[in-house]
Amino acid sequence: MGKKKSAARFFKQEAIVFIVVIALLAFFCAASPDFRKYTTILTIMDYSYYIVLMAIGVSFPLITGGVDLSIGTGLVCYSLAGGYLIMFCGWPTGLAMIVSILFGIAIGFINGVLIGVMDLPPFLATLCTCMITRGLGSICSRNTGISWPTLGQPGSWFRNIFKLTLGDETKIPLGFLWVLILALVMHFVLNHTKVGRYTIAIGSNKEAAILSGINVKFYHIMAYVISGFFAALASIAYSAVFKTVLPGTGAGFELEAIGGAIIGGVSATGGAGSIIGTFIGVFIICLLKTGLPFIGLQANWQQIVTGLVLIGSVMVDIIKKKREAKK
Repeated sequence: MGKKKSAARFFKQEAIVFIVVIALLAFFCAASPDFRKYTTILTIMDYSYYIVLMAIGVSFPLITGGVDLSIGTGLVCYSLAGGYLIMFCGWPTGLAMIVSILFGIAIGFINGVLIGVMDLPPFLATLCTCMITRGLGSICSRNTGISWPTLGQPGSWFRNIFKLTLGDETKIPLGFLWVLILALVMHFVLNHTKVGRYTIAIGSNKEAAILSGINVKFYHIMAYVISGFFAALASIAYSAVFKTVLPGTGAGFELEAIGGAIIGGVSATGGAGSIIGTFIGVFIICLLKTGLPFIGLQANWQQIVTGLVLIGSVMVDIIKKKREAKK
């Protein structure tokens, strides 16, 4: 019975978020003729890929009742490390991508051990690895911007994974298909595998999870490994859609990913979440980021509006939990 109520709750949440996305699209299209151009769609997609991937991954630590603040600077660090291997060491693009992914998994594992085994507060542990990855990124790049192979150069094939170029100008946002598939896969993992079910159990009641025989330390680590893995995938997406990656950047990316996850239905206090909701919720962030300048509002207003939307989502989550507790 509880599962049915939970499924109904998230279906409703996903539906509401989807309606908000459609409403925002309609509003910006009506407010600005320029917004309706195909190039704007490409811009929204370019912004969405790396945020969606980070949001999918960070949903797992959030559901445990934790957080991962290292994914933003981590994304830049893994991208700089991979780009350095290509530019200065002559490594093939594919091998550099694998190294970036392994780097992300390693940082996720360290976060998991610090939090799940050593019982450090998630905020503190991931804030420390956030600073570490920011420093490592600068070291990897020698404090200079790094560019992965551009179209036409050897090894530039990876860019077509996210934006396929046909002819001279036609660009197809192929990355949307891949991130959708990954969202569906992780939706299945969250709802139909031990990793997902135990992640939810840890966030719902950690003590009860321990008493029921769940290896809480292992699944806590797994949640952060998943987050690190998806941050690494996000670094590849970021490298594919932007020409240059700059050291010292990335701070704030994690807030967009966490915001999208919470807007999409991941509980701010843990124990519940929806990957499909997260996928849709990120597009609210991306639409605000892209659309507000079209109606004359600067980037600072985008941050304010996003913050207000996030506060509203958290308040809705708190109200829902209070109502459920009374039943």
